[in-house]
Amino acid sequence: MIQAARLCKFAVYSTCRQVKPRMLNMQFDQPVAINTSEMEWEASPMPGVWRKPLAREAAEHGHTTSLVRYDAGSSFSPHLHPRGEEILVLEGVFSDEHGDYPAGTYIRNPPGSKHSPRSDPGCVLLVKLDQFEPADDVTARIDTNTSEWFPGEGRVRVMPLHYFDTEMVALYKWPAGARSEPHQHFGGEEVFVMSGAMLDEYGRYPAGSWIRNPHNSEHCPYVEEDTVIWIKTGHMLP
Repeated sequence: MIQAARLCKFAVYSTCRQVKPRMLNMQFDQPVAINTSEMEWEASPMPGVWRKPLAREAAEHGHTTSLVRYDAGSSFSPHLHPRGEEILVLEGVFSDEHGDYPAGTYIRNPPGSKHSPRSDPGCVLLVKLDQFEPADDVTARIDTNTSEWFPGEGRVRVMPLHYFDTEMVALYKWPAGARSEPHQHFGGEEVFVMSGAMLDEYGRYPAGSWIRNPHNSEHCPYVEEDTVIWIKTGHMLP
């Protein structure tokens, strides 16, 4: 049933993307699974900055999740984050007036913050805009290349990145052959596969896949090869 909904949702996404809807994948009680490597980059309002929209409330503001690519030497105009900005640097080096952030950096800019982003060599980012709770005011700059991994379930290793109320963000490193027990997603689950591939009873999700499972959904994930995934949980309570 869930996989059918995922396939249906992808079909709706693919059709709607051609007419560039303002609202996209904002039904949080429905599962979504997208292989971003199969998507085309779309131009942003700034030259040299490209996007793959995954979920958005409106065309250029509000709740947004997307992949963003900066060509070498490109920049974005200074802007404010009314409800925060969350970034995972996937490739290259991302920069602003506060520093330079290589691939593997996890960034949180709290509500009310602002910056002038750019990239000298070019970069690719996972970006989530305007999704913070007002009291979630932590600024974070975490280099996951040097941060510590901790024991998780079975042979899985975990790198915690952020906690607030019911929300948790972490990286998970799965060795080949690792399997999780069936579990329920209280408050939902959002996944980005950074390397390898995640599988469950509904499908296979290679590197570059973005998955969002609703509150109280269930699955039994496993891997066949070494895999690293970024996961956010507990942030989609009804």
